[in-house]
Amino acid sequence: MNFNILVVDDEKNIREGLGKALELDGYQVVLAKNGIEAISAVHKGDVDLVITDLKMPELSGQELLKKISSAYPTIPVIILTGHGTIENAVQAMRDGAYDFLTKPINLDRLSLLVKRALSNRELILQHRMLQEELKKKSEFANIIGRSEIMKQVFEVVKQVAPTRVSVLVTGESGVGKEMIADAIHYLSPRKDKPYIKIHCAALTETLLESELFGHERGAFTGAIARKRGRFELANKGTIFLDEIGEVNQSVQIKLLRVLQEKRFERVGGEETLEVDVRILSATNRDLKEEIERGNFREDLYYRLNVVNIHIPPLRERKEDIPLMISYFLKEISKENGKKIEGIDVRARDALYSYSWPGNVRELRNSIESAVVMCKGNIITLDDLPPFVRNDSNRDYIKLNTGISLADAEKEIIRFTLQKEGRNKSKTAEVLGIGRKTLHRKIQEYGLD
Repeated sequence: MNFNILVVDDEKNIREGLGKALELDGYQVVLAKNGIEAISAVHKGDVDLVITDLKMPELSGQELLKKISSAYPTIPVIILTGHGTIENAVQAMRDGAYDFLTKPINLDRLSLLVKRALSNRELILQHRMLQEELKKKSEFANIIGRSEIMKQVFEVVKQVAPTRVSVLVTGESGVGKEMIADAIHYLSPRKDKPYIKIHCAALTETLLESELFGHERGAFTGAIARKRGRFELANKGTIFLDEIGEVNQSVQIKLLRVLQEKRFERVGGEETLEVDVRILSATNRDLKEEIERGNFREDLYYRLNVVNIHIPPLRERKEDIPLMISYFLKEISKENGKKIEGIDVRARDALYSYSWPGNVRELRNSIESAVVMCKGNIITLDDLPPFVRNDSNRDYIKLNTGISLADAEKEIIRFTLQKEGRNKSKTAEVLGIGRKTLHRKIQEYGLD
């Protein structure tokens, strides 16, 4: 993707020098000598990032920032400032600036900031496109992140959604399997047709069979009238069978027939009904192991699992956690009528370090608890649930098998920074590296 960067500075040499440096990095650059020219350029469109001096005549960088943040909240703004106005730059961060740099400008540092800011903007724009495409409630954004593995998941979702094939969504409890099923339906040609969900583990064998296929009056005690089943109600649309691994053999046989023949009878009935239903299913069980144990039919498994979408646990995609925290914080604060502005460093590190066995659901619940317990406008470590708080005090680090050397180094540096209260001198000493080396790696891994 080609990005357009607007550089705003009343000093010609700085303005043009930054422009040439950014062009060498492959960006399209627009120059403005003051805030008025800058806001005009932004209004014309095609600006992905603004780099502006703080002190300028007519319209200051801070005023420019406020106008851009208000009208174009997805455009990141990097502030340039002299050492004497760092306090103003910090205030600009509170007003919505992406980051600030002090003059003279370190071009390597600027290049790194620009890459991060544009990556973040691209991600936000992708989320917006996704939400517009789904035309559904924004909870689906909860499971989309910056991690490569989740990008791959959604690519598969977009590829299978327009088809008729059965999809089996697998993953641990709380990873968002139902949301993936929702996305498949709402991106499919059946999006305006019925979408019926049933939690298979919540019903007994008799009730599940009746719920799925319906029953005739008098079919069993309490059946005082004919009832249409979920498959009948979902005709021309989609049915989502959650926790399909909990279904017993008797119901499995009937499900297999529906998949093969598109036909079934109501419980206690003789009339054969034909349906056109797409089946999506989900489970946190290993169905291949269940087949070996004799608990799940192999032929049904292959009918359901034409395409498998596996959602990785949150501990394997921790780079998604900051986005989720921001989303949940905004959503839950609004729900509870609280004005929470952010999370302090220690609390954020604790949330990042925790292993999240309950996955996205557990993360949301923890943020909700913290919002309720927070007495100010910034969530601190003390506001987090005890299990997250206590886990942050451990003296060891957990690394997944198969992790790359670079990712392992990143986690070790992050963990040590956290343990040493973000004291970089002490962190460098503990890690046995120079402070300059540590500073470079902190920038490289985006840990600042």
